[in-house]
Amino acid sequence: MPINAATEARRLDTLAQLDILDTPREPAFDRLTALCKRIFGVQMSTLTLIDGHRQWFKAEVGMADRETDRRPALCSLAIEQDTPLVIPDTHEDPRVADNIFVRERPFIRFYAGVQLKISGVNIGTLCIMDATPRQFDAEALGILADLAAVAVDELLLRNLSMQDNLTGALSRRAFRAEAERLASLANRHGHKLTLAVLDVDHFKGVNDRYGHAVGDAVLSSVIATCRRSLRGSDIVGRIGGEEFAILLPHTDLASGMAAIEKTRVAIAGQAIDTPCGPVPVTCSFGAASLLSGQHFDDALRNADLAMYSAKNAGRNQTIAWVDPAPSISPARRRVFKAGQITFNSGRSTFDCTVRALSEDEATIEVISTADVPDQFKLAIASDGLSRACRMVSKRDTRVDVAFV
Repeated sequence: MPINAATEARRLDTLAQLDILDTPREPAFDRLTALCKRIFGVQMSTLTLIDGHRQWFKAEVGMADRETDRRPALCSLAIEQDTPLVIPDTHEDPRVADNIFVRERPFIRFYAGVQLKISGVNIGTLCIMDATPRQFDAEALGILADLAAVAVDELLLRNLSMQDNLTGALSRRAFRAEAERLASLANRHGHKLTLAVLDVDHFKGVNDRYGHAVGDAVLSSVIATCRRSLRGSDIVGRIGGEEFAILLPHTDLASGMAAIEKTRVAIAGQAIDTPCGPVPVTCSFGAASLLSGQHFDDALRNADLAMYSAKNAGRNQTIAWVDPAPSISPARRRVFKAGQITFNSGRSTFDCTVRALSEDEATIEVISTADVPDQFKLAIASDGLSRACRMVSKRDTRVDVAFV
């Protein structure tokens, strides 16, 4: 039975509180999917989390991608029920016999998934898959259920962690909490606050050439250099795989840019010692100042856009965000809601996740922006909202829209 709007809203609220989507791989979860593959002798295993428009794999073995569209996902079918979903042969099950993931890559013939239930709702699954049909008895299902319970425990423990284990930077959740606290104080007392985002240049190439152990050493060294270059009161957090954010309290944009540029030069001026020899590394930085009354998320978005401008301009540089026309529209609030995009006179629809919302605009995430038209209708079932939109900007999988 499809999930109703109220349950879906509670499910996404729970997932948002975990703040785990789009985070780097972590050994605790990688071990679980590796164990599943070895114990059950299957080709594929994933720890899957499902938001409004996609299934995203916190851990996986045997999969080509880290995420796919939600609609055809067998794990999406699994979270619609309270008992584990076992399909011995997908070709014999009318629910999925014509599914694209059955008929095309990864050619799933066998599926077993146990729901990850937190706060009474299913946020995802721990599942195993194979390209050959097979039977799955009660004992095997019990083992998979036990492993899923371990996954839930790990998710809850992770939620309590304040620090990134690799670099010592604040975890994304802890950084956000501190950033929101400092932004509130800055707005209340009129203090200056500058925010920067850094991304390690060509980091995928480092991992591909030298291996993940060297990649980890690079990240640790970069953050150690940041700490040596910045003040003790400045705060560094890991917000993505090779993406970090820096808070500079009581600092205007000009002073913040000077501090960030000093940090960039320090990183670029050293070669990191690794078992494979010295590895040169550079970073691209974007900086933005918190404007009066502005929410932290909007400042972070501006710094992120500036960082991408630095990458597009050749990398290894620092660029500041300067808003030529500050918005007077109501501030957007951070949300996490399931949405649906409709266009072509209602004949074309696909799912999205709404990440920010105000009376006049929204930010949404989709699997790909390539097929998003310039104008469409956005519906948010949990809010009873349906508004015509026009696209303002898009980057990667994120689209900013204005209501018309």
